[in-house]
Amino acid sequence: MGRNTIYKSERGKQSLLTRYNQYLPLLETKVERTFVETRFGRTHVLEMGPRDAKPLIILQGGNCLNPMTLLWFSPLLNGYRVIAPDTIGHPGFSDETRISAQDESFALWVMDIQNHYGWESCAFIGPSFGGGIILRVAAHMPERIACSVLVSPAGIHLGSKMNMIQHVLLPLLCFKLTSSQRALQKIADSMSAGHMSETDKWIIGEIFQSVALEHDMPKIAEKDELTRYSAPTLLIAGKHDLFFPGEGVQMQANKIIPNLRASHIYDMGHFPSAEGKQSMNLEIQKFLRSYYVRD
Repeated sequence: MGRNTIYKSERGKQSLLTRYNQYLPLLETKVERTFVETRFGRTHVLEMGPRDAKPLIILQGGNCLNPMTLLWFSPLLNGYRVIAPDTIGHPGFSDETRISAQDESFALWVMDIQNHYGWESCAFIGPSFGGGIILRVAAHMPERIACSVLVSPAGIHLGSKMNMIQHVLLPLLCFKLTSSQRALQKIADSMSAGHMSETDKWIIGEIFQSVALEHDMPKIAEKDELTRYSAPTLLIAGKHDLFFPGEGVQMQANKIIPNLRASHIYDMGHFPSAEGKQSMNLEIQKFLRSYYVRD
């Protein structure tokens, strides 16, 4: 593989892209696919929902495949014009260019996508890394956000490093060295509080083995950089989230996000359970009906 690739082998890359295509039918809706040129490279985008519906951008979780976290929001996919880009520099069909999550780069990337569709502002949903990207947009281009939903977001509060080392990093090292299925299961259980699907478990296993993981998490947002951000915001977090624990995320979000309309902590891990997905989608639908107003 070339120097600029995120993949460890061409075989691993093609296997993951096949997994991506096999995952799309699980969304159970018509999906259109296109490429958008941005200043950082070509971005692959999934489009769905009525063309005349309100636009909604759903940003994926990090170090995974876009359809995996998009599926969490399946009840929303037919009620809005949904645009779901493969995050540039992450596994998927977008260019493999890695850009900084510490500055305005991801905000510019999002703006380029919005400009392609002619959207001055729109609603956003972002799980995990995607939530951290939304916060970068909020810090640098707040006018581009009509309202936002942050789901177990990066960029607000980090969990215990010791817990992450014990429950994820050490089993990950074991899995990379030995392909131990017991180690992979331990990682999956730690990430999902025991509720990760078999499909997702095998995909993250392939990602761990085939991808140079992105370790540059979105910058922790500061109160001063969000003073111009006034869009209504909903926070959803998991009580058992190892990476971004619900109580800590909620407490910090209340301090730094000016227009935090509601926050909910559900009995779930970083990957939500079926019950968690049902509850959070009901809350998201309620929030969007109340606060998604476009000029």
